[in-house]
Amino acid sequence: MTAILYPVATNAEQALSRPLGRAARESEARRRAGEAVAFATDPVGPAFATREAALDAYAGRLDDERTGTMPAAEDRYCGLVEQVAEGAPRPKAMQPVYADGHRWPAPPKAPKTVWRLTVSYWRIGTADRPLDAPQARQARKAGQDLDPDTLRAIARTPMRPTRPQQPLDIGLFETRPPEAPHIVMPDE
Repeated sequence: MTAILYPVATNAEQALSRPLGRAARESEARRRAGEAVAFATDPVGPAFATREAALDAYAGRLDDERTGTMPAAEDRYCGLVEQVAEGAPRPKAMQPVYADGHRWPAPPKAPKTVWRLTVSYWRIGTADRPLDAPQARQARKAGQDLDPDTLRAIARTPMRPTRPQQPLDIGLFETRPPEAPHIVMPDE
């Protein structure tokens, strides 16, 4: 299986047009950049009203089921995402109504959406970083009022543990001998 070779660049636009190189692993990307790198996925380019228009604009960079074309395995670092259009009203939280045998009111009309290209790449460590978001659980417990950019950043960050992972339990019929606690033995 061929690994995806992600571009090494300072931002998503540079990753598409003129990357410093390409690397599958962080250690390779660090060698190419000569400094620390972090994996990032950022939207780039204009927004398109339909998925078909976006596929036509980025022909050869994305899987296109209409024509059956696919980029090479190592070139699969681009993707399409559907986003709520700028200026479109955001859906409001709904309250249960408990009326006429229905618990919830009729759903609101879906907001207008657009399609954007996203690029996954190795961001050079000294480059401007996007907003560093707090962990969602901590922000919710603190009752913070979060702006839309912070919410988007929280949604895009990978999950982080709240505490270190505990060691795995041993089975019901297994035991650790006192003279060698690093060994797990079956118990009869």
